[in-house]
Amino acid sequence: MANIKSILKESIEQLGLVEKLSVEYILLSLLCALVCGVVIYLVYKVFHRGAVYSENFAMLLVMTTVVTAFVVLTIGSNLVLSLGMVGALSIVRFRSAVKEPLDAGFMFWSIAAGITSGAGLYPFAVIATGVIALIYI
Repeated sequence: MANIKSILKESIEQLGLVEKLSVEYILLSLLCALVCGVVIYLVYKVFHRGAVYSENFAMLLVMTTVVTAFVVLTIGSNLVLSLGMVGALSIVRFRSAVKEPLDAGFMFWSIAAGITSGAGLYPFAVIATGVIALIYI
């Protein structure tokens, strides 16, 4: 009688959910996320209209974009690991209130750029980042 781990592994492999990530694919995804994050950072820094500018928040936008791409790469390559990641991320809570409504928009923008970069949709990530930057400017 096969153990549960081998049965689960076989069923996941049959579904095609396990794929090998190449180093080039990982680096390209993270580089695309970094480029998008830097564009978001620059737009926030140069065109910020709020009362209080936070350099820490601006740097967080870059970090959020790259970390989101990293998480999407991890989740997309291993179903079992993604379940653990979702469980771990579900306990994270943000305790600081958003002071400016546009800051929430910038945060969603950086998360979306990270998701599209991590999913390998590089042209979409770059074009959407550029379009949103033009809209904001």
